[in-house]
Amino acid sequence: MGTEGRQLAFDLPHRPATGRDDFLVTPSNEKAVALIDLWPNWPSHALILLGPPGSGKSHLAAVWHEMTGARIIAPPEIRRETVPGLLEKGALVIEDAPGEGLDEAGFFHLLNLAREQKAFVLVTARQAPLGWGIALPDLISRLKAAPTAQLGAPDDELLRGVLIKLFADRQIAVDEATVSYLPARMPRELEAARHLVAEIDRRALEERAEVTRNFAARVLGDITSPGLFAEDEG
Repeated sequence: MGTEGRQLAFDLPHRPATGRDDFLVTPSNEKAVALIDLWPNWPSHALILLGPPGSGKSHLAAVWHEMTGARIIAPPEIRRETVPGLLEKGALVIEDAPGEGLDEAGFFHLLNLAREQKAFVLVTARQAPLGWGIALPDLISRLKAAPTAQLGAPDDELLRGVLIKLFADRQIAVDEATVSYLPARMPRELEAARHLVAEIDRRALEERAEVTRNFAARVLGDITSPGLFAEDEG
């Protein structure tokens, strides 16, 4: 089919908000948010943020980054010789631990140095440290002693709130029927909500269509590519 008679949709970048005011608090994440908000009065210099893919770990870590100015790294960047530099800002986020080929001695040194320097380390992970396959007993002991904050899979209340905000960010007017229909029928992941709203926006522009419940349902039903609902980093 040609493009005559259709409005072409331009895929413009859309910056996701990561500030504390933009992080919606519901029963699925309220305990984790409360612990993050305790900073700098954490019970330890290290905190482990646990949750399944799409639960919002990366978003909450980004909130803490904005609070602290923390550096954000991936686990492979941890090596004994790099540890002092990683803690220069006094706060560090380690995303998606344990990663591949974790330098266990380097990680242990990092946690020790953070305690000595009164620096803070926030670690995000999908499962508790006992499931990371760590061989170094001292590191296991140190990680077991670190407090954990658990994020659950997004509940309907959170998905609904995120959808409302995403539509508003794109200046798309939607009614209650639309935002109530989607949460129970889409993947329970925050990244899925972002992809879905972006696709609805693109299709609405392309087809010059009003975003109604039926239109949103049709777009959701047409999504068959596994790549569209990409796995959230956190």
